[in-house]
Amino acid sequence: MFFNRLKTFVLLASLSGLLFLLGYWAGGKNGLIMAFMFSMIMNFVTYFFSDKIVLALYKAQPLDPEKHRDIYQMVKELCSRAEIPMPKLWYIPTSMANAFATGRSPKHASVAVTQGILDILEPNELRGVLAHEISHVKNRDILIGTIAATIATAIGYIAHMLQWAAFFGAGRNDRDRSSGLGALIAAIIMPIAATLIQLAITRSREYLADETGAKCCHDPLALASALEKLYDHTRQEHREPESHAQTATASLFIVYPFSGSSIVNLFSTHPPMEKRVARLRKMAERM
Repeated sequence: MFFNRLKTFVLLASLSGLLFLLGYWAGGKNGLIMAFMFSMIMNFVTYFFSDKIVLALYKAQPLDPEKHRDIYQMVKELCSRAEIPMPKLWYIPTSMANAFATGRSPKHASVAVTQGILDILEPNELRGVLAHEISHVKNRDILIGTIAATIATAIGYIAHMLQWAAFFGAGRNDRDRSSGLGALIAAIIMPIAATLIQLAITRSREYLADETGAKCCHDPLALASALEKLYDHTRQEHREPESHAQTATASLFIVYPFSGSSIVNLFSTHPPMEKRVARLRKMAERM
């Protein structure tokens, strides 16, 4: 757990370093401040309203407390162990077997489950999944993800400025052309580096949620079994996203819900499933 937290800190520091370096290159202090402030405003809106947007996108409904009394009891118990407030529980009427957590803080958190996940998981497996999602809330992963997105977005804006500057500002002498070429290369490479770091942060938080959730529910094997079932179900369904918005929010889910999950692990929002399961099984052996 300490390693995953340290890794997140190092990656966020690396993103910040890229931002300051590129911002200074693009326009000195003023250019950096303008790009960063614009990015902060955009992500401020995302931070405070993203939960409502995501729940509306997937047509989530409040989870019936009478029909699903067992789920409410599971979450209440897990939240007591995690020492966080009870989140709002939501139901998504789709055969896609998955779950996700959202919300800007433990006091404003929501956990959503789909009909598909209720159909295929045993109660102990569902409890493991809920523990994973509650761990995302406890670890404030929405906040960390927003910070990473803010910095990465600012890097993208500054890189875009550099590309135009290099295109229009190339001088006639060799020195100006060399400087413009260097700026153009930096403007292309640094956003890619920022994206890779941002994805690495997302993957590290998934590992941390697996570990925290397994400790919370005291059953790593149940969570491992749930992950395998969800992953196999997604591959069998060959589900495609209905919109670009669904693709953009897919990183929230406990497993990548669409058939694009075979993409190179370097550009994946989720860690490789076999590694997640192997880690949980090692935890079970230690416990």
